[in-house]
Amino acid sequence: MPEPPLTLDAALSEEAVLSTYRRMFAALARDSGAVVDDPAMVDVAETLFAAFAEAGEEWLTHEQMRFACRAYPADQFDNRLRVLKGLGAIREVFPKPNQLRYRASFTSVVGLMFIRRMMDDGGQSEMHRLLALEDLNVADPRTTMEQARQSAANLARAFRLWALELITLTTGTIEELREQAPKLWGTEEIARRAQNLHGTILTRWPELDKVCTDLRAAIYAYSDASRRAAGRLADSAGTTRNLTLLPSETWRTFAQTASKERLAAVLDGFVFDAPAPWHDPAAIARAVDESPRPAPAQPTPPRSDLPDPGPADSLDQSPGAAVERLAAVAESVLGGADRVALTGLLGSDWAAARRLLADLTSIDLRPELPYRLTWSDELTADPAHEPAWLSHGFLERTS
Repeated sequence: MPEPPLTLDAALSEEAVLSTYRRMFAALARDSGAVVDDPAMVDVAETLFAAFAEAGEEWLTHEQMRFACRAYPADQFDNRLRVLKGLGAIREVFPKPNQLRYRASFTSVVGLMFIRRMMDDGGQSEMHRLLALEDLNVADPRTTMEQARQSAANLARAFRLWALELITLTTGTIEELREQAPKLWGTEEIARRAQNLHGTILTRWPELDKVCTDLRAAIYAYSDASRRAAGRLADSAGTTRNLTLLPSETWRTFAQTASKERLAAVLDGFVFDAPAPWHDPAAIARAVDESPRPAPAQPTPPRSDLPDPGPADSLDQSPGAAVERLAAVAESVLGGADRVALTGLLGSDWAAARRLLADLTSIDLRPELPYRLTWSDELTADPAHEPAWLSHGFLERTS
């Protein structure tokens, strides 16, 4: 029988499955080609594991495994069986020569179950399970401080990476954000449980305040990123119905399979505008030609490789030069007095006044200089002058 043509919906679904598997096993892959590139290969493994579960203690022979996977081509089955044997997912019942019966690995079955959950909600359920287990661990009297430290550090790393992924989704395309919408489900509950775990660790081990600070910052970063992503998703959904929360492929499949009543119910209550008037193609082409075009960016002129003796070369770079210059500025402002008001130093030239204030601030921040800035609570406002308001301050000689 000829194979049916591959539809767009089927191709997108298979690509989503493969992308999840690639991300899950990227850390364990030998190279970029070490992950399967056909969803049917994963289906062969699941079919085999289901057959092993039904066989029980009788296990399966090679012929029985082939019969269970009879819907798949023989070369595909042989390839997957060889890989599963090589990785230990399927092994002999007893390691002896001429072994005819095989058993499945419990670890591989659990791994597939874990991957399916990751595909359903993007890791939300796994984070809930992880937080529940960590909460029990840190409340256990047998848990040591080092174990709690490692737990807090691992959670902080996970939340930071999760926050970075949500930030990427927020600044990316809206289509990608809609596709990854399950990652925004239950974020408040996850943040609340993580904060409770943080409180338990900090209460039992106050010495872990630094790692708990990192965990708290990661939780807040995750909460902020999730709220920003959810806000952008809500803004794109409109104010009437969230019709755009689902990808276009889902709506296309719904339109192809739903009845007329269900299709009509989707648009119940909507009011559509009248169709736009017809425009002459010549008028559209003329409008495009006459529309203003942005000027091209000017390239930066090339820099010369020759030395350029300028003001920077004549600047005194010695360690005491800056201190000597600031001391000279302070003495010129004081004029021999021990205290002078700043309001009399700021004239109408605001550019010169700004430079003077910058120098006086630098002088105040230099503990080796015997000058200090003091400020009062008085404020003078005069809209007719520049600057329009002045804080009353004084430059004082301390010694």
